Amino acid sequence: MQKTLKKLFMLSALALSASVLSTSAISATSYANDGVITDESRNRTIPINITLPSNNAKCTEQVKCPVAFINAGYGISHNKYTFASNAFNQRGYLTIAVAHELKSDPDLNREQPYLTTRMENWHRGVVTLKFLVNELASKYPAYDFTKLTLFGHSNGGDISALYGSIYPNEVSTIITLDHRRMLIPRNKNIRVLTLRGSDYPADANVLLNDSELDKFPVTQIMIEKSRHNDMYDGGPKWLVDRMSKEVERFLDSKN
Repeated sequence: MQKTLKKLFMLSALALSASVLSTSAISATSYANDGVITDESRNRTIPINITLPSNNAKCTEQVKCPVAFINAGYGISHNKYTFASNAFNQRGYLTIAVAHELKSDPDLNREQPYLTTRMENWHRGVVTLKFLVNELASKYPAYDFTKLTLFGHSNGGDISALYGSIYPNEVSTIITLDHRRMLIPRNKNIRVLTLRGSDYPADANVLLNDSELDKFPVTQIMIEKSRHNDMYDGGPKWLVDRMSKEVERFLDSKN
């Protein structure tokens, strides 16, 4: 299985490299309006919501503050994870919430095996994140785009996990809410928190087994009575409060 995954990641990485090179070499970037960036190489508009850290954060080019990307669950607005962006902002992070799904995109594939049938969707998301990293790093020089925190719910968590697998040297932290398809990176240099819903299981090998948990900095927390589709701002208050506390505790534990 490991050889198959390595081959899968290598193929994705080659395709991504080609995509990123074409972006930088062929076309310029334009800003359509506030909150939307256009990647002209793909003729793709990317709705985003950038929030700055709280006023007491001292971010400079010499001492840069961290960056977190928020990747929404499929069919949920990228602006519906404010509990997460607030946790990041209060700790000095710049956050970029990204809308990965456009009306012109094909529907999410519903056929097994998802690790291959949904790779096109995840790959497109990784290309978008890589484009945004390259584009925004120069716009926000007081923030560190070389060691990212990736936050994602469901399909957004799958995108985050794939990005961390392809670009491990560019990611320091991954936080997912009940992503179920893409394997969590087994990497000693990437801290991972995954909060698990109680209504659906993850696919095989997505989560770490006990022996792997002893080797890698991964925390897996099952939240009893939580539902996959409720793990965003619109979920029940007790669940949003619990997720906020777990994310805050995890972020604070690195200090």
